[in-house]
Amino acid sequence: MEHSSEQPLLPLGSNDSVAQDLSPIAGPRHFCNEFMAESKRLWCLAAPAIFTSVCQYSLGGITQTFAGHVGTLELAAFTVENSVIAGLSFGVMMGMGSALETLCGQAYGAGQIEMLGVYMQRSWVILLATAFLLMFLYIFALPFLLLIGQKEEISVAAGRFALWMIPQLYAYAMNFPMAKFLQAQSKIMAMSWIAGAALLLHVLFSWLLMLKLGWGMAGGALVLNASWWFIVVAQMVYILSGTCGTAWTGFSWGAFHNLWSFMRLSLASAVMLCLETWYFMALVLFAGYLKNAEIAVDAISICTNIVGWTVMVAIGFNVAISVRVSNELGAAHPRMAKFSVVVVVVSAFLVGLIFAVILLVFQNQYPSLFSNSEEVKQIVYHLTPLLAFCIVANTIQPALSGVAIGAGWQALVAYVNIACYYIFGIPLGLLLGFAFDLGVKGIWMGMVMGTVVQTLVLFYIAYRTNWEKEASAASERINTWGGGQTSAKTTDIEKYS
Repeated sequence: MEHSSEQPLLPLGSNDSVAQDLSPIAGPRHFCNEFMAESKRLWCLAAPAIFTSVCQYSLGGITQTFAGHVGTLELAAFTVENSVIAGLSFGVMMGMGSALETLCGQAYGAGQIEMLGVYMQRSWVILLATAFLLMFLYIFALPFLLLIGQKEEISVAAGRFALWMIPQLYAYAMNFPMAKFLQAQSKIMAMSWIAGAALLLHVLFSWLLMLKLGWGMAGGALVLNASWWFIVVAQMVYILSGTCGTAWTGFSWGAFHNLWSFMRLSLASAVMLCLETWYFMALVLFAGYLKNAEIAVDAISICTNIVGWTVMVAIGFNVAISVRVSNELGAAHPRMAKFSVVVVVVSAFLVGLIFAVILLVFQNQYPSLFSNSEEVKQIVYHLTPLLAFCIVANTIQPALSGVAIGAGWQALVAYVNIACYYIFGIPLGLLLGFAFDLGVKGIWMGMVMGTVVQTLVLFYIAYRTNWEKEASAASERINTWGGGQTSAKTTDIEKYS
């Protein structure tokens, strides 16, 4: 039966005979019908995922905004801790959790629902162990920041704040496996309600403790930790309540089987996403080496905060396309997977363009939301055109990363990220920023070019992919992991034609 926009939308991963692969596109009208049908599927996933991502990111963003009204040192300290210490840990945790996105999505598409809960528990074991190791980075944050050349005054304040934020680290370890578990089943609305409630409570108590009661950054740390653990506990209650059916059948000793192979895929995922997360963390670090570092860090933190909020929107597309690609490959629908990639790239570009235009229209007003310093606001104003371009690029790039996660290309994309970001982008940024004396703007220009090159490379990879082979590789991966075998070899880098 021909797959068309006239058919009712089926649950992702349905094995019903109506759920066929996409037939060859026969003319513009057929293309438009299929484009609209796939857009509807993507937005049903992306809209709640965007809301969830924006709410969760805004927890740190709201704290950063209040920190800017506490003082410039407090803003710089929070930015360094949030970008370097917490940012590094967030990248590791989210990256290792994305292995679950590949496995759960493809297993769900193939109808092996019962394996999802086992996969989530394996991920918990690995991420909690990783959190214990990362905790030492928080404990020794002060000497680490001094070692990498941060100003002593900022490092002392950031190091003290890092100690207060250790509970958040363990919340990351619990949250990301649950998030991927729920996303694979398209149960994103529940996550949205939980994240929305957490954000509302976070705004209220951040204002109350940080400004009204004068607790400053100690109050900010207390509220930020509590908000993340509220999300974890609420999601756990939702999962344990029986709403996930056979995807959760209780705790199992199977969580401790095949851990080494699971760890390998998790590490490949972590490297891929960490290289992306740390790339913009490096931007804050380099700003700390400029003259008048406190002002430079404050200005760039405002810009990265805005990029972060828009990237959270892009992460909604990342989640949606990861689910769509993994589910369709798991169900042996390679043409549908390929078409989903086309739709998500077009959609992400249009959304990024809208954000960029809005920012340019209000470029005189928005800096005042983040800082009372006229010097900081002037630097942000001059960076706005570059910020607008960066937003467009960073809306498309996460969508393409989602394709890589859904297909299981994490190791390949890690190599792409090393080349584009660290061999090309950062050296170019340092050259423009320091050798050509362009300061923060020059550093950022070079690094944005690294993002553009990486986006083009990922687009070329997706274009050249043999999706029939990817569907076969997904079937092999499901058989390997679904059987709980310990000697099977996982294929991380697929073949291209």
